[in-house]
Amino acid sequence: MELFWWLFAIVLFAVGLIGTAVPVFPGTTIILAAAVIHRMMLGPEKSIGWKSISLLLLLTVVSYAFDFLGSYFGATKWAALGAVVGALVGIFFGIIGLFVGPAIGAVAGELIAGKRMIEASRAGWGSLLGNLGAMVGKLLIALVMIAVFLVSAPSPF
Repeated sequence: MELFWWLFAIVLFAVGLIGTAVPVFPGTTIILAAAVIHRMMLGPEKSIGWKSISLLLLLTVVSYAFDFLGSYFGATKWAALGAVVGALVGIFFGIIGLFVGPAIGAVAGELIAGKRMIEASRAGWGSLLGNLGAMVGKLLIALVMIAVFLVSAPSPF
């Protein structure tokens, strides 16, 4: 049964890693959930300790701070709304759509709000950079979370 919970955690880790690139899944939250479920099902002797879970929780919270990167580039609420709509539409166009959709949506949102094209394009550029930075940051945090788990948990073999 122990191997089942290890496999379960590893599958959730993989889903969590995918979730850091695809905005449909909350990647780091899934990784945290995998660690907590592993701890609950196997107990403290065969899983990670509370210090490790606390560190994973902290890393999860930090990963959500990356979602606000776009606001540092002067984006308004209209740009944020446009970026969300652009992201939803962009999902249907694959990986490129996930990056370009929010940028186009942010520009459209700023134009609807009455901004000039220069200001609107700055918000679109900020959305693109913010999304790329957030994805890279979340991916790195997710990898660190998995490494913390694997180093902290005793081997099942």
